Amino acid sequence: MTSIAAESAPPIDAVFSWVDDSFPDYRATLERHATSAWDRSRNRTRDNLDLLKYSLRSLATYAPWIRHVYLVTCAPQIPRWLAPAAKRLTVVHHDRLFEPASLPTFNSFAIVSTIPRIPGLSERFLYIEDDMLFGRAVAPSDFIDAEGRIRIFRRLGYTASGEKRHSETLSPWNAALAQSNHLLDQAFGRHRRRTVTHVPLLIDRPSWAEMEARWPDEFARTRASRFRARYNVVPEYLYPHFLHYTGRGRIAPTARTYRDTYYHGLENLTAWAWCGLHVIALLRPKMIALNDGFGDRPNERVVRLARRFLERRYPVKSPYEA
Repeated sequence: MTSIAAESAPPIDAVFSWVDDSFPDYRATLERHATSAWDRSRNRTRDNLDLLKYSLRSLATYAPWIRHVYLVTCAPQIPRWLAPAAKRLTVVHHDRLFEPASLPTFNSFAIVSTIPRIPGLSERFLYIEDDMLFGRAVAPSDFIDAEGRIRIFRRLGYTASGEKRHSETLSPWNAALAQSNHLLDQAFGRHRRRTVTHVPLLIDRPSWAEMEARWPDEFARTRASRFRARYNVVPEYLYPHFLHYTGRGRIAPTARTYRDTYYHGLENLTAWAWCGLHVIALLRPKMIALNDGFGDRPNERVVRLARRFLERRYPVKSPYEA
């Protein structure tokens, strides 16, 4: 039975980001704009496991309280298995969120920065990347504490310091983390900062707007970058730290983070993949990330192993499938 408190609680939507580089002309367009090996990395644009499909299945099973689902992707892409006219689903293409001069974009930082612009989006929403899944039932209280503060899940590793933001040896990801730390250092004092766990992130739109207003030039520069680049910001990293420093975020205890979340990089070693998937099956964390670390040539044995795991764990079609 749904409680009165649950019925009266503000709605929470979910926003997914997704891309599939096997879509006609996508890869050719990317190659026309790419200038480095980082730009051409298949890990961020490949969809060889249909992870979004299983992520939506996990959402429907374990977070049925989500009001509406928005799928953000590049025009005119739509997953082949999706029912785009499904109830409580809206596909939002990049051209609804970006200025024309910034398109096409292949920069996940830029895409995430525009998500709060989606028309009709709830004031608080879950941002979910397509390699994230739910492993057990979750409630809004898993993301928001009793005082209304947003829970921040951090891991034990540290990110690149702000002093390294000019380095030409860092990957675009780490260089953007360094730039984000530089901004945080200037605003809130110099600190070493932990990695934010790769799990669904609860975003409060007014807080996000305040963060963006504090660093408008940096957000504009990020949106104008077609690929990840030095001096970009990482919005999904900057935001939780901003919440923490302004008293609107609460850092989850490390034990809770490692109990409720699990990150596994899928690589081409069959034994490594088997072990990681076996640990997930044993621990049954609430939130799971299966990150693509295959490189240019995925091991088909690992792909089959991962697909079997996903189909066993999430066999029931979601309302969003054709």
